[in-house]
Amino acid sequence: MNASTLNRATPYLFLLPAALILCVALIYPVGYMVWASFLNWNPSQRIGDAEFVGLANYVRLFSDAQFHESFAVTLAFAATVVSIELVLGVGLAMLLDRNIRGMSVLRTLFILPMMIAPIVVGLMWRYMYHPTVGIFNRTLKAAGLDPVPWLSDPGWAFVSVVIADVWQWTPFIFILSLAALQSLPSSTMEAARVDGATPWQTILHVKLPLMMPVLIVTALLRLIDAFKVLEVILVLTNGGPGLSTEILALRISRTASEFRELGAAAAMSNLLLVLLMALTAIMFVYSKITELRNRRQAA
Repeated sequence: MNASTLNRATPYLFLLPAALILCVALIYPVGYMVWASFLNWNPSQRIGDAEFVGLANYVRLFSDAQFHESFAVTLAFAATVVSIELVLGVGLAMLLDRNIRGMSVLRTLFILPMMIAPIVVGLMWRYMYHPTVGIFNRTLKAAGLDPVPWLSDPGWAFVSVVIADVWQWTPFIFILSLAALQSLPSSTMEAARVDGATPWQTILHVKLPLMMPVLIVTALLRLIDAFKVLEVILVLTNGGPGLSTEILALRISRTASEFRELGAAAAMSNLLLVLLMALTAIMFVYSKITELRNRRQAA
């Protein structure tokens, strides 16, 4: 091997260990899951002994009313929490984007919920939602109001899991929004003030349009993560009452562990994977379009 060939091959030799780890840690498990989705497989048998059923697991899912309901709950949950978190996160970032005493402490306090383990978050909110000793119903009783069935009523149970998720993940939107605000060019803000723009006009017509690329990517990241929420809902409601809070991740877990249908659970996982890959592709395409637009504007 001559020197020029070695120089061309050197980058690939450095990438080889990472490529091998990627194949073992990512591609093999995904391939294993795809193959399992074509089998009638249960935990009492090896995957090699399972019966091959082709697309039967997927056909069954498309005719399964419970799967349809879980999918609808997942879409409603993801859209609701991401919308609320965007409004609150961007609003907090606008509010705290200023130099006042103690602001660093406030920013630190706002991001604390994101650092707590999801299981702990679920237990904490479950205790607060308790019908008799929970802080919410005790406060309502002290005010002379009727207690709320936070976790026993389908509508209130959905609201309860939304509140818990919004409390934990609004700081994620807040951090990225604040970083986007602080990276805006000061010359643009000064020009808006010189032109007589009011604070609300500056936010609506200057800051938000400039922040939009970051906000869209942030929203897509949270949307992808919202489809995979499991621990908080598992601890709070376990998908109940009925199927009112059973999202796809919880449905997959129950299908594999309670119903012992690993093939059907793998098929659900593949459908969820395709959905998340589509969202990731949208985020990637948008980032590329934004990058090309910025290059043209710079040129």
